[in-house]
Amino acid sequence: MIHPRPGLCGAIFGPLLFVTIGSYCYLSKEYKTYHLDPKGEQGAFREFLDKYIRVAEFIIGLATGSIVLLVGSSTLRGQGRLPWFYASPLLLLCWCVIFAVIFMVWLIYNYENYKHGNPHTAGAYALSESLGFSSLACFCIGYVWLIFAVAT
Repeated sequence: MIHPRPGLCGAIFGPLLFVTIGSYCYLSKEYKTYHLDPKGEQGAFREFLDKYIRVAEFIIGLATGSIVLLVGSSTLRGQGRLPWFYASPLLLLCWCVIFAVIFMVWLIYNYENYKHGNPHTAGAYALSESLGFSSLACFCIGYVWLIFAVAT
């Protein structure tokens, strides 16, 4: 019987989740451009930007802390290597971090472009949503998967 390599499911599931969420976000857009500032108030998005950045930082902190704690604790116990069944949930936590970092950079870049008068397109909006929700989904699914891997 052929078995997939350890971590292959997590390596594939993260990008697949991103594409699925991204497709839904893009197809749900009704307009070609959007205003970033709610109700047209100049600079109103800045408050939301700060909140989005803080949430992404929080998720990154939890995910990286979990990765380091799990890998570090196995090394300190003298095991050297983690069991193979930790690979996929840890890779999902890695995807979570990657998506969240790109999300923060993309939001800042997009807001700066918007402030310079460039339109906030449906594609840019969908990418922002895709990165944010993919990061959150990878975090939640990775954690639940990790709990089942540790508990069984």
